[in-house]
Amino acid sequence: MALVFPALVVGANLWVFFSAQPHMYVDEGKLPARPIAIVPGTMIQGGIASAGLRQRLVAALSLYKAGKVRAILVSGKRRDADYDEAAVMFRWLVDNGVPPADIAVDPAGYRTLDTMQRAVRVFGVKEAIICSQGVNLARAVFLARRAGIDAVGLVVDPRRPLLHAMVVPHETKGSALAVLETLLGRKLRVMDPPQPSKGDLRTIAALR
Repeated sequence: MALVFPALVVGANLWVFFSAQPHMYVDEGKLPARPIAIVPGTMIQGGIASAGLRQRLVAALSLYKAGKVRAILVSGKRRDADYDEAAVMFRWLVDNGVPPADIAVDPAGYRTLDTMQRAVRVFGVKEAIICSQGVNLARAVFLARRAGIDAVGLVVDPRRPLLHAMVVPHETKGSALAVLETLLGRKLRVMDPPQPSKGDLRTIAALR
């Protein structure tokens, strides 16, 4: 019995990785175009994007400038006025030349599962490119595709081996939980938050 739980965790992680792996790209040039890039949130510090978040935003900006996507959905946690990941991402993109009308803001992306399911249910996303680090990307792509998005993923740190996610404790737990929650049909924490103060949701509606 002591071996059952570890075996289930390993099995869940293998399922997540090998389900997502055909849809993950390290070369932006080989990435198929999609209408929307999704940037999941991660840490901000003093109202400034962390290094990891900037990697994701730089990748989304590159896709936008290359014409691979026509709009960007930023999704992250909003704890209070001083901690709002999506608002920070919005400001970064605008400061780097993306028109506000081409950015949609989701302040209720508390977890990757929330981000992907809300992308479908609230924003009407059907196809997307997800920008994230390799350690997180397989889980993000897995959850997006389980939510009904024809999703591909761009690895924003291509020098790291993709399989290193299998030995990072936090991500190993996260992937196992992703499998469990999708199979059990976990409900979103927030379905319809107040309208965001930044971004233009009509952009997403026009791309359905």
